[in-house]
Parts: sequence; structure tokens; C-alpha cells
Amino acid sequence: MSNNSSKLKKLAYAGVLAAFVFIATQIRVPTAIGYINLGDGVILISSFVLGPIAFFPAAIGSVLSDILAGYGQYVIPTFLIKGTMGYVAGVILRKASPSIVRKLITGIIAEIIMIAGYFAFESLPFMYGVVAAAGSLLFNAIQGVAAIVIFIPVSLIPALNKVRGSFAQNE
Repeated sequence: MSNNSSKLKKLAYAGVLAAFVFIATQIRVPTAIGYINLGDGVILISSFVLGPIAFFPAAIGSVLSDILAGYGQYVIPTFLIKGTMGYVAGVILRKASPSIVRKLITGIIAEIIMIAGYFAFESLPFMYGVVAAAGSLLFNAIQGVAAIVIFIPVSLIPALNKVRGSFAQNE
């Protein structure tokens, strides 16, 4: 496959994965401050398939969901937090055939980025403050665990590994 064709294919997958992140983020359970959603699982899957460019589907799909849900104040932090999650996980998962342990550690690191990022933002005086932000830590941790539980078995699907492999060969 030519380099331009490979880039175009990767861009198309990034667009589809951004839509999947958006849809999975719409599957949510309300909490006191926001909601728990399944989008992080798709962010980890995007990172596994696309590598570091998973920054874009992670950031874009999540931001679109925040806008639709009426959380406009979260647009910039979400773009940065979710994008960083996708990028960091993509860098770590770039290794050919990462082990389940590597996938687990990657998921934990990515979810720590999410938990810490939202805690820092929500702790700001113009948001909720430290005490209220601390109240979302457990819910964000639950969301992170759910994401890892979704990601690891899905990452073992042969078709997903075939797509991932086609991108790895062309880098």
C-alpha cells in the first residue's frame, strides 16, 4: 500500500473511531458532578489500533460528547485530557504485539491521566473546588476500570489485530 493510501486509511479509521468514542461516551450513568461513560474503553482501543494519532479521535469524540451533553466548560480540558490519554496509550502500545500486562499497565496509566486531569480541573476555584472534585475521584476510577475491562478483551479480537498490523507495517 502506498504511503499516501496508508495515511488516508489511517485518517478514515481515526474519523470512525472518533465517532465510536462519541457514541460510547453517550452511554452514561449520571453522578453528582457529571457522568460515568464507556468512551475511555474506545479511546484505549483507538490507541491500540492507531498508535499516538489516537490523540485526535480521543479528543474530538469526547469533546463532541461534552458539547452535546451541555458541558461546554469542559471542552478545553476534555480535549487535552482525553487527547493526552490517547497519545500516551498509543505511544506505549506501539510495540508489536503488546502483552496483556503491557495493555493493563497502559490502561492504568491512561486512566490515571484522566482521573488526575479532571481532578485538577474540577479543583480550580472557578469550578467545584478540591472537596467537591474529590467526590468525583471514585466515579472516575470506576469509569477507568470499566474502560480497561472493555479494552483488554477487545484488543484480542483477530480482526482488530489485523487492522492494527496493517498500520504498523506502513509506519
